Amino acid sequence: MSADTVPAAEGDPGTTWGPVTGWGRTAPTTARLIRPRTYQEAADAVRDCGARGGIARGLGRAYGDAAQNAGGAVLDMTALDRIHAIDAAGGTVLCDAGVSLHRLMEVLLPLGWFVPVTPGTRYVTVGGAIGADIHGKNHHVCGSFSRHVLSFELLTADGQVRTVDRGTPLFDATTGGMGLTGVVLTATVRLQPVETALMSVDTERATDLDDLMARLTATDHRYRYSVAWIDLLARGAHTGRAVLTRGDHAPLDALPERSRARRDPLAFRTSRLPAAPDLIPNGLLSRTTVGLFNELWYRKAPRVSRGRLQRISTFFHPLDGVPHWNRVYGRGGFVQYQFVVGHDRADALRRIVRRISEHRCPSFLAVLKRFGEADPGWLSFPVPGWTLALDIPAGLPGLGAFLDGLDEEVARAGGRVYLAKDSRLRPELLDAMYPRLPDFRALRAELDPRGVFVSDLARRLAL
Repeated sequence: MSADTVPAAEGDPGTTWGPVTGWGRTAPTTARLIRPRTYQEAADAVRDCGARGGIARGLGRAYGDAAQNAGGAVLDMTALDRIHAIDAAGGTVLCDAGVSLHRLMEVLLPLGWFVPVTPGTRYVTVGGAIGADIHGKNHHVCGSFSRHVLSFELLTADGQVRTVDRGTPLFDATTGGMGLTGVVLTATVRLQPVETALMSVDTERATDLDDLMARLTATDHRYRYSVAWIDLLARGAHTGRAVLTRGDHAPLDALPERSRARRDPLAFRTSRLPAAPDLIPNGLLSRTTVGLFNELWYRKAPRVSRGRLQRISTFFHPLDGVPHWNRVYGRGGFVQYQFVVGHDRADALRRIVRRISEHRCPSFLAVLKRFGEADPGWLSFPVPGWTLALDIPAGLPGLGAFLDGLDEEVARAGGRVYLAKDSRLRPELLDAMYPRLPDFRALRAELDPRGVFVSDLARRLAL
């Protein structure tokens, strides 16, 4: 979150006015920024957020406008970051919604536990993980984050704090509900047991999209975690060529004898490079430079590698080692586009990949995964099928019309786009993509008739 410092009103701690934007840095809007330090301050902020309403925000990793609120209030929940209780025998943690996954890893890994689901960054809060119902490389096995949440406390528009249990309508509306049902205050989460803080990783190249999909379909069930980096600038016989990376938590006996890792197998080690500068020219990521990067990245990957040990941070969160990596796209920012289509609509995936390749979208961060069974969240993104995510410089000529065409292709195939990454979807396509949207709107209207909880995303899509 960025903000120009403005003196706070007396008795109104942690309040400023300033610009707020998503991780893509494409559409900043000005809001009143409030940083509650207690549950009572959070309740006061909700009560006093004014005619333009309010929305909770964590560490700002939503790519689009989901945690923005032009002219209204934005509640920065990161000061509420206590870990209240850890059941080291049963494998659960009770924590505030402002606790980051990074902090949970620091605390839990030495105890032999890992977060059940992590996206491509560990700098997301537990509240954000619930609101976006995040998914990771293990969705085909473990589902999304909400599947591992036992209950949470939700501050609703009427000022009540409700304990919300799995299997209830409010639980299903909130997990994936983008913060529009209320402010998550605490959550109880079930954890994943591990023996070490290392991953055992298999890597292989796929020559084209069909080769990649065949490998994923035939062998993904053998791995807890699976993801493919895909070259979307490759064309012709190489369209969709990829580097497939899969693995699982390394058991203790996989670590070399008398090694540093064997002596301290649960140590959480990370690396950090210098931050990306904020003065990168907008044209740096051109088709030529990205094409060169993609060629080098594909060629440097081994044709086949088995059982290589990697740090958790390297396997799951390589970009976290570069602070402010979103600046590499220049001042114009970037759009992240992610969609899913069913397993039986592989034809639609092939058409979309060809269209992206022919359009010459300069994307060096493009990944393909397989989703497993859908989770119950009414606006939760994952459904069984193929999901592709890619980053594109926002200033690419004709990008809006091109992505509109992809949206229509996805909708015709019965697929959907991910709201936590969206910044430009047309609202008329939303109902087709999310069939439980009427239920969500009805519950939200009943729970919050004055529209206290609102965001730029909610206004844009009439959520």
